Amino acid sequence: MRVLIFHGYLLRGTGSNVYNANLAAALVELGHEVHLLSQERHSEELDFVGAVGDWDAGTLRIRRVRNVGCTVYRPPIGGVLPVYVLDRYEGVEARLFPDCSGDELQTYLDVNVAATSEVVGRSAPELALANHLIMGPAILARALASREVPYAVTIHGSALEYTVKPHPRFLPYAREGLAPARGILVGSRHTAQSLWEALADPSLPARTRLGPPGVDVHRFRQLAPERAQAGLAAAAQRLRVRVLAGLPVDRNGERDTPSDFQRDEAATARALEALADKPPDTPLVAFVGKLILAKGVDLALLAWPLVLAEIPPATLAVAGFGAWREGAQRLLRALCRGELETARRLLHGGPAGEGDAAFASAFLRWLERSDERAAYLEAAEALRGRVLFTGRLEHEELASLLPLCDAIVVPSTFPESFGMVAAEAAACGTLPISAAHSGLAEVSRVLAPSLPAPMRDLVSFELREDAVRQIAARVIRWLRTPAQARIAAGAALSRTVANGYSWERVARDMLRAARGELGALESPSALPREA
Repeated sequence: MRVLIFHGYLLRGTGSNVYNANLAAALVELGHEVHLLSQERHSEELDFVGAVGDWDAGTLRIRRVRNVGCTVYRPPIGGVLPVYVLDRYEGVEARLFPDCSGDELQTYLDVNVAATSEVVGRSAPELALANHLIMGPAILARALASREVPYAVTIHGSALEYTVKPHPRFLPYAREGLAPARGILVGSRHTAQSLWEALADPSLPARTRLGPPGVDVHRFRQLAPERAQAGLAAAAQRLRVRVLAGLPVDRNGERDTPSDFQRDEAATARALEALADKPPDTPLVAFVGKLILAKGVDLALLAWPLVLAEIPPATLAVAGFGAWREGAQRLLRALCRGELETARRLLHGGPAGEGDAAFASAFLRWLERSDERAAYLEAAEALRGRVLFTGRLEHEELASLLPLCDAIVVPSTFPESFGMVAAEAAACGTLPISAAHSGLAEVSRVLAPSLPAPMRDLVSFELREDAVRQIAARVIRWLRTPAQARIAAGAALSRTVANGYSWERVARDMLRAARGELGALESPSALPREA
C-alpha cells in the first residue's frame, strides 16, 4: 500500500520527530511504500529511507540512496518555519506560530500544499496521515481536496496546548484539517478531552481513538550491568570515531544559521564515556527531555541535593537540549555555591511560554524556613561532580544509556500527550518516576500493576508544592531497595511494555484510522477520567 505522511519538522530529536521516523520504518517493515514530507535535511542517513527529494534547484529532484521503500521530501518553505516551542533549526528561522504574520502563514501553507500536491500526483497514495493539530492537517486537506484519499490525523499535544488553545486565531486551521479526517489519533484520554473542549466540534469524539506512540522493544531492552556499560561505551566510541575522522559536527557542514539540534559530539562522547566508566555500584538516574521549564528539568536539579544528602554517590545524567540549557547550567552553579537567591531569579527568567517555575519556587520558599536547609546546601556543594549534561542524544544512544540507569525522572509540568520516555525506560527495566497528570499518568497506570504493591506508588508523584521533595523521596526509596528486587521489578516493567506497545501496532492502527475502520480501535471514552 502507498502511504503519504506529512510531518513538517525533523525526523530525530524530539517526540513527534521520533514518532514519525519509527512509524515510517514500521510501515516499510510491513511492506508498505511510504512518501514522507518533512524538513529533515539529513534523511539519507536514516536506514529506513530509500530516496530523498527536494526543490532546491527550483523543481522536484529525487535521489535514490538505498533500496528501501520510503522517500522523504523536503518542501522549499524558504526562510520561516512556524513552531510551537522555540528552537533553532538549520537553514531556516524558527518562529513561534503566534509571532508569524498572516502573510508568512499563508506562504508556509501555500508552499507546503503545492509540494504535497506534487508528491500526491507522483505517488498516487492510497492512504495518508497528517501530524499535529496545525498546520499539517490543513495542508493535507487542501492537497487532497480533489482526490479521494482518506487520511487520519495524529495529535501530538504541543500544537494543541502551546498554540491553538492559547491563541484562538488558529482554530479555523485546526477545524479545516480535522473536518475531512476519517480518524483522529491521540496519545491519551487527557489529550482527547483537551482537543474536544478546545474545538467544540460534536463530531470529534466519534472519530477520536487512542493511538499512543510505540516503543522499539528490540532496541530498548533490559541488559545486565556489564552489557549496558559496554553498550554505552560503544556508543561513545562511535562518536569518538566521527570526531577523530574530522566529520562535520552534528552533520552540519558549514551553515549560516545555528541549530539547537546540533551538538558538540566530542563533549557528548566525553559525557557518555564518563557514565560508562562509573563504578558498577554507583547509582545513576537520568532526566531525558527538552531543556525547558515546562519539562521540569529545574525540579530534577533542585531534587538532587536531597538525594545526595542520603545517597552521596548518586549521579544525575541530564540528556537533552533546549532553550533553557544555559539556565539549567547556571542553576546548577548557583546551587553548588549555595546562592539560593540567584537560583530564585534564574527560575523566573526562563523564555516566555516555556512553562513556569511555581513548583520550584515553592520548594525554595520551603527550604528557606526548613531545618534541612544546612544539610541541603552542604550536599549541593557536590553537585558539580554528580550532575552530568550529555547534550542531545540520538535515539540509539538513548537506548544505550537507559539500561544503565536505575531510574529516570519525568517531571513535566505541562500536559503531555503520552509518556514516551517513561515507556522506553520501562522497556529497559528502568523505573520511570513521572508527574501524575495527562498522558504521563496514563502510562503510569499501565506500568504500576506490574510492580509489587509496595512499589507501585514510585512510578508517579503529584504536582504539588512539595513536588521536588516527592521526586527525591521516590528516588531515594528506589535506590535503597535491594538490587535483586529492583532487577525483578525492572523485568516486570519490561514485559509490560513489550506486551502493550510496539511500532507495528502503531502502524496498523494508523492505517485503520485513515481508512475509518474505528471499531477495532480503543475509544478514549473507555478510559477512566483524569482526576
